[in-house]
Amino acid sequence: MSVAKVIEITSTSPGSFEDAIRKGIAKAQQSVDGIRGAWISEHKVEMDENGTIKHFRVDMKLTFVLE
Repeated sequence: MSVAKVIEITSTSPGSFEDAIRKGIAKAQQSVDGIRGAWISEHKVEMDENGTIKHFRVDMKLTFVLE
């Protein structure tokens, strides 16, 4: 029998949503073992006063199996 836990994280990138996802997962893997999946719940962009995108932001839920 497996038991899983879900944590929520937010990650940003100046480049893309995909980069924000990859960076967020990589950072979480530094302190959480056994991450099995990610659910992206929100996509957001932060813009400057000229309307140029400064950062891509994702809110995600990561699932990992408890040992």
